[in-house]
Amino acid sequence: MNIASVQTLDPVAPRYAEFLKALAQRGFTGEIQTDYAHRTVLATDNSIYQRLPQAAVFPRSIEDVRCLASLMGEKAYSNITLTPRGGGTGTNGQSLTDGIVVDLSRHLNQILEINVEERWVRVRAGVVKDQLNAALKPHGLFFAPELSTSNRATLGGMINTDASGQGSCKYGKTRDHVLELDMVLLGGEALHGEPLNKDQLDAACAQPGKVGEVFRTARQISEERAEQIEKGFPKLNRCLTGYDLAHLWEQDGRFNLNSVLCGAEGTLGFVVEAKLNVLPIPKFSTLINVRYGSFMDALRDAHALQAQNPLSIETVDSKVLMLAMKDFVWNSVSEYFPQDERPTLGINLVEFSGDSEDEVAAQVRTFIEHLQQDQTVTRLGHTIAQGSDAVTRVYGMRKRAVGLLGNVEGEARPQPFVEDAAVPPENLADFIAEFRAVLDSHNLEYGMFGHVDAGVLHVRPALDMKDPAQAAMIRPISDAVAELAQRYGGLLWGEHGKGVRSEYAPAFFGDLYPALQQLKAAFDPHNQLNPGKIATPATQPEAALLKIDKVTLRGEYDRQMPLRTWQSFGTPMHCNGNGACFNYDLNDAMCPSWKATRERTHSPKGRASLMREWLRLQEQSGVDVLAVEQEPQSFWKGLWKKRASKQDPQATPDFSHEVYEAMSGCLACKSCVGQCPIKVNIPELRSRFLGLYHRRYARPVRDYLIASLEYSMPTLSKMPWLYNGMLRQKWVKSILEKRIGMVDSPMFSSMDFGEVLKAWNVRPATPLALTALTAEERARSVILVQDVFTRYFETPVLAALIELASRLGYQVWLAPLNPNGKPLHVQGFRKAFAKAAIHNTRQLQTVAGFDIPLVGLDPAMTLVYRQEYTSVPDIGIVPQVQLPQEWLLNALPEDVAVASTEQLYRLLPHCTEKTNAPNSIQPWAQLFKRCGLSLNIPPAGCCGMSGTYGHESRNQETSKTIFSQSWAKHLDAPAEKGEALATGYSCRSQVKRMNEQTLRHPLQVLLAHVSQHVK
Repeated sequence: MNIASVQTLDPVAPRYAEFLKALAQRGFTGEIQTDYAHRTVLATDNSIYQRLPQAAVFPRSIEDVRCLASLMGEKAYSNITLTPRGGGTGTNGQSLTDGIVVDLSRHLNQILEINVEERWVRVRAGVVKDQLNAALKPHGLFFAPELSTSNRATLGGMINTDASGQGSCKYGKTRDHVLELDMVLLGGEALHGEPLNKDQLDAACAQPGKVGEVFRTARQISEERAEQIEKGFPKLNRCLTGYDLAHLWEQDGRFNLNSVLCGAEGTLGFVVEAKLNVLPIPKFSTLINVRYGSFMDALRDAHALQAQNPLSIETVDSKVLMLAMKDFVWNSVSEYFPQDERPTLGINLVEFSGDSEDEVAAQVRTFIEHLQQDQTVTRLGHTIAQGSDAVTRVYGMRKRAVGLLGNVEGEARPQPFVEDAAVPPENLADFIAEFRAVLDSHNLEYGMFGHVDAGVLHVRPALDMKDPAQAAMIRPISDAVAELAQRYGGLLWGEHGKGVRSEYAPAFFGDLYPALQQLKAAFDPHNQLNPGKIATPATQPEAALLKIDKVTLRGEYDRQMPLRTWQSFGTPMHCNGNGACFNYDLNDAMCPSWKATRERTHSPKGRASLMREWLRLQEQSGVDVLAVEQEPQSFWKGLWKKRASKQDPQATPDFSHEVYEAMSGCLACKSCVGQCPIKVNIPELRSRFLGLYHRRYARPVRDYLIASLEYSMPTLSKMPWLYNGMLRQKWVKSILEKRIGMVDSPMFSSMDFGEVLKAWNVRPATPLALTALTAEERARSVILVQDVFTRYFETPVLAALIELASRLGYQVWLAPLNPNGKPLHVQGFRKAFAKAAIHNTRQLQTVAGFDIPLVGLDPAMTLVYRQEYTSVPDIGIVPQVQLPQEWLLNALPEDVAVASTEQLYRLLPHCTEKTNAPNSIQPWAQLFKRCGLSLNIPPAGCCGMSGTYGHESRNQETSKTIFSQSWAKHLDAPAEKGEALATGYSCRSQVKRMNEQTLRHPLQVLLAHVSQHVK
């Protein structure tokens, strides 16, 4: 039994293939990608829909966009459709298409100009909001519209959806901060949008070509339909996304075409540059977190609290709060949400900010007095988060609400399709009461959070979209909420755009809808730009808007694989496309391969999408992948297969190769496991895929070399002089690099470990020896669980741990050195890993029952006992193995002698450690503080090594790029910032080979202090 070769996939349609060929011939310099992998990844966003595009193009310049638009404008290609795409975080399928995706985020991401004095910036469309704000922060400025997806949402995407979020009652929407827009129209003409006086408008209307036609049409509609526009557009903070005719004329009498360009969702042209207004960052901020025993109490109270004139009021329900408690974000906010005797079912986050500390403090005092005196609603209590750091941390939890809701247990997950209805704030509580009644009538669970001050609450009903009966509820629920929102004076699409929901536009606008069609026709007469959304052009009477139950749903594909397969592959199957893995921040751990390559296939979202499709296609081919996994296979079988075959497996057409290319690019750092709101476990997915892939296709020798490291090193260490001598030979290095695929192999340490054991009387941990200990002796003992890498390649670090423990008065015992199995797991040797894990666990169990702590050294190896081991069948109870700092919190005395040195230190933790055991990082600062030492832990990304990833020849360029993006900058910091330290063996190895610099482990600093001050 074996996996299938999947060779017959949806090919690119001939007319699109012809268009793309012509595009390349016309001088388009960006990438043109037609492979099935890229098309699959771009077939989804954060919505419930899935639409396979024909191709994706990535313009390198505005000239490339003009080249593309010019070709689209030719009559021969009037049947070609395309859709611009930014961050791909839309919740309504805005950037999904069955035509061509135009991704403006990969290359057009430059901040062109910052004018501090006049408070404006000029940016390209692909700039991420948080990227811009990071550049503005040193100047005391920020771009105001606040989004939960701000670390991956592009400004082009924000403009195209007229995005808004927290604080919109004061700061408005994106449109309110757009000063000028540069857009490329079909045919390649450039349109510059800015407010125009009458003479300027006359001149614009007199222009030849499409630009003049656009201005004339918009002006005509605004003048002839002024009364209809006044009556048809609701007077809401979230007034409307898409063709905002109501604001074509500004209050000062100027004409501003940008009002219809903002929120157009790519249906009118390509936004390539923008001049944006920016604001001063408030100097003082305070957030009052008010708790309620009822969610409806929180809603009804919010409207009354708005009378206190806060910056914003955000509401979170108990479902979001409970999910946050299970997320890494809870470590930073738990103090603000104490547990009451009565459960908290709703929270209002009320912010006050300003430039005067006294004024903000006075507002807060008045607000607290109101809470204490007002008895109209029952409140459980409140806490205060003061200062920008505290406020940012609490909002960090609120921002993760969207992703967290996707992490509920079970197959039914909260789905976005009616989540952004907006009504006048005074109607919100009654609207939500009826909204909940609709969902309750279908017996559905749901989560709620949002901007109650603006009359917007995000409600996500939980549905299992693989179940046709549950998927069919999309229509009746959407119809009911659309009618309900309009009845309460609001609209269905208050914040997240229309997208596929555009079908409700004709009924909402009535006689005014033809005006939208007229405007669309002026820009896009052949319906080529993101067709089926917002409006169809008047020139195409046969064109139709998309319908919510006619566009293919993700669930329609997902249900094509057996439920047991779906459930077996776990969290990646539930990836909802929220895009947290596309975080622009180079000092954030997730996801290093995405940050280095800018290829969405090399992201957790991309890999999860590919694996879902691959599993579906295997099932379509009649393959039971779970049965294949259970087939016995010799460890060395793949190597013999390679010797027997002279054909390169990659030469065989098979979608599996595209999935392999994406999976093999994963560093297996597990940052996604800790930081993704869904807890998508890509390293586990990678391991399982590689195990399946190499049942059909040969493994490279490199895989066996890596997988057998833990078995071969103990033997080779008996001849360190020979091993090290061979590795220094140029011809050996050449063979390793060119024939095996490995570079910069580490040398054995020259330290005599046996002498270390003798010097500190380290004894082997055996059941017999441990049984003989008294209770007092056990209390002063510790068992070290070795790993091959620090044992043989960094012996001085292991020796430092032994000496530190000994100097603190502990008897050190050494557990038997057995293969941990992590390299086997990373390379997909699943059965060999399980065998190693079970054997190692049995060995550790023999010494684990004596109330003596087991302590590992390297975080990546140690955390395997808590994660990968626990999923191995029949492994039994895995003994707890602590990280060094976890043990030292109890072992290092509080009153240890204080140092007199003023030396500062900076810690760069291992990615796996800080994302999967976040509570383990701050203890290092506590331990240093006990010694009178100062330790700072700055935000840092990945080093680019991650086990043996950086040693593989194929990964060299990516590894170097990852290192340069974050760690190189930290290491180049001036000396006064402090000595850099690292907890990870692989991190220290990477620094040594990239910077020729040896970083110390924080243990070595503590040892130097203890050996000097503790006798």
